[in-house]
Amino acid sequence: MDISEKILKLRKANNLTQEQLAEQLQVSRQAVSKWESGQAIPESDKLPALSDLFHVTIDYLLRPSEIDELSIKTEILEKQQKEIIRKERKKDTFYHCLFSCLAIYLVTFAVYLIGHFYFEIWNPSVIFAEFLIATAIAIFVCLRFRSNNSKECE
Repeated sequence: MDISEKILKLRKANNLTQEQLAEQLQVSRQAVSKWESGQAIPESDKLPALSDLFHVTIDYLLRPSEIDELSIKTEILEKQQKEIIRKERKKDTFYHCLFSCLAIYLVTFAVYLIGHFYFEIWNPSVIFAEFLIATAIAIFVCLRFRSNNSKECE
């Protein structure tokens, strides 16, 4: 934040019009307007009067506010961090679903092999039913993990 923005904010915070501020500093209203628009800066003899009037230091008026720049940079970094976390969670959800589905289908395949070799069940409708059940379980597991993961994000 530069001096023009600071003067404008301080004047409004103190409920002063440009004309009232100009009277107190013994300058024209146009001078105050130019200070606030950044077209000019106050003369050095007006800086102590401004700092006394607004109860701030001359240093505060003249130096660019690093706090404002830091807060902007902090906001940008926070947004980037949230985006990285969102992408990581999305990737984690994908891998969880992938490995869960793989495990479910491996168990289904093992059940099929046990049924086929030990109990001699070889019926296409049974195989299809096992596949449908495995698919339903896989969908349920993925949706459940996804909903739990989205609740954590809130």
